Amino acid sequence: MSITPPAPAPMPDPDDVARGLAELERHLSQQAPPPLPAISPSPSHPAEADGQTRRVLRLRAEVAEAHQLAALQGDDAPLLVDTAKVRKRRKQAREAARLHELGQDPAMRAWQAARMRRLLVAAAMVSLTLALAWSTAGVQTFAADGAPAWSPSWVFAWLVEPFMSLALLVVVGARAYLGTRGQPIDSPTLVRIEWLFLALTLGMNAWPYLPGVAETFSISRLVLHVLGPVVAVAIVTALPIILAAFTRLDHGTDARSGNPLTPLEYRANATADPDPGEHSDGPGIDVVTAHVRALIAAGQLPPYPSAAAIRRAARCAMDTARAVRDALVKEAT
Repeated sequence: MSITPPAPAPMPDPDDVARGLAELERHLSQQAPPPLPAISPSPSHPAEADGQTRRVLRLRAEVAEAHQLAALQGDDAPLLVDTAKVRKRRKQAREAARLHELGQDPAMRAWQAARMRRLLVAAAMVSLTLALAWSTAGVQTFAADGAPAWSPSWVFAWLVEPFMSLALLVVVGARAYLGTRGQPIDSPTLVRIEWLFLALTLGMNAWPYLPGVAETFSISRLVLHVLGPVVAVAIVTALPIILAAFTRLDHGTDARSGNPLTPLEYRANATADPDPGEHSDGPGIDVVTAHVRALIAAGQLPPYPSAAAIRRAARCAMDTARAVRDALVKEAT
């Protein structure tokens, strides 16, 4: 048996080989991954980025910051801004200045004087009431004259001081109130009534404890029992003097109308005898007003005279003088 050798393979065409290689290259280029980005030189490496290391960059930032700070330090704008503490002090200073200015206003000074006067009168009346109440026990001891407790004489002895105190408070209260209204009462009769009640209160408090009357004399007990009447005497004596001083206060000139707030001279009108030339059916208000204007122009009266000054100069009734005063003030405003 004979073996036939295989036929030789045909030689490939060079054009086919070229086309196969081109197809292979095109296939490989489509399947290849995208190229990696270029890696910049690391700044940590001394040879990279022309020596721009982290220390160099940090120092360059510090130098730039220093230049900015040096340029801003010459600006004083932050120093011109008020802090919270400065604004608080400025507010307090402005408030104090306005309060001081308001305190110089004549109307405010008159209001302050009136308020203080009412306060003093109220305090004086309360003190007088307490002083008289303090002496009630001493007067009761004197009036009871050793009567048994809760007997009629012992009970009614407690009423002696209250009815005397009420009568005294009526007189003192009336004088105090009218004094605050500018019409003080300078009646010798009322003064004698006050001293009579005070003398009775003082005598009844002090009698059981005087030397020769008390079984055992003690100066401390005597002073303690006469303390109430002494305080009452002091208040009754001082209160009219204080009120008279308030009526003579000069509060200055009203800045709004130019009308001087002069003290009204009530004392002459209240205590002096009526002027024979004063009568209610005297000249009219217009005539008196014209006469007062002439006196003001001649310098015999101030620009804004009080009602008492008009009454004395024009010899008219007090009601007419008040009307003329109001008319002059109205003309000025």
